Amino acid sequence: MKICIVQTSAFKGDIEKNISKHLQFLDLAIANQCDLVVFPELSLTGYEPTLAKELATTSNDDRLSCFQKISDQQNIIICIGLPTQMDATLFISMIIFQPDKEPITYSKQHRYPSEVDYFSPGATPVYLHIDETVVAPAICYELSVSQHAENAYRNQASVYLASVLNSVSGVDADLQKLSDIARKYHMTTVMANYVGESGGYECAGKSSVWHADGNLAGQLDGTSEGILIYDTTTKSVFQKLI
Repeated sequence: MKICIVQTSAFKGDIEKNISKHLQFLDLAIANQCDLVVFPELSLTGYEPTLAKELATTSNDDRLSCFQKISDQQNIIICIGLPTQMDATLFISMIIFQPDKEPITYSKQHRYPSEVDYFSPGATPVYLHIDETVVAPAICYELSVSQHAENAYRNQASVYLASVLNSVSGVDADLQKLSDIARKYHMTTVMANYVGESGGYECAGKSSVWHADGNLAGQLDGTSEGILIYDTTTKSVFQKLI
C-alpha cells in the first residue's frame, strides 16, 4: 500500500479555497499511484476553533462530493479534516472517503485542553481494513494519550495515521512520541502536519513516516508544502515539494 502524507498551509476558514488546494494534492497522489491520502487536522478550514461553529458541517455536504467522486473513480482513500456538527454538538473530525462506500466520520476522542470549550469528544474509534492492513486514524493530541495507540495495537492495526497541527515549539516532542509508538507497537506511523500559520500557531511542518521499528523513514522540511509517499511493501519513500 502506498500512503501519501500531505503537508500544506490553509486558507483561514475558507472551505472552497482549501478544497481547490486539496484537489491539486490529490492529482499528485493519483499520479504516483497512491492508495491512501491523509491531510492535516481540520485541513479544510485550518485549525480555527473560534470559527468552528460557523464552519461546521457533515460528510453529506455537497461541497465534499468531489472527494467521493475521486475516491470512486481512482480507487483511492482520502482522509480530510474539518469541524463537524451533530445537532448543536461540535467535533474535530476526519472524514474518510472510500471507493464505492459511504464516507466515515472519525471524531477526535481525546481533546487538547484548549479545545474543550469548543468541541465535544468523539465516542467511537475507527479502524480501516484495507486488504489485509488495518489502519488506525489519530487526530493530533490523541497521539499523546497512550491508551489511543494501545487500542490501535489491540485492534491489530499495523499503520497509525496521525493528522495534526503541530507548532514549532511542540513538534520535536511529538516526533519522538510517534517514533516510540512505532517501535513499541511495531506499527508503521505517519504524521501529516501544516506549514505556515494557523489558529495563531507557527506550524512546524516536518511531516514524517516511521518504519515499524521506530526508525525515521522520511521527513519533509519545516516550511514547504509537499507530499511524502511511503510504500508499506517495499519500505521506499518518495517526496515532492511544491
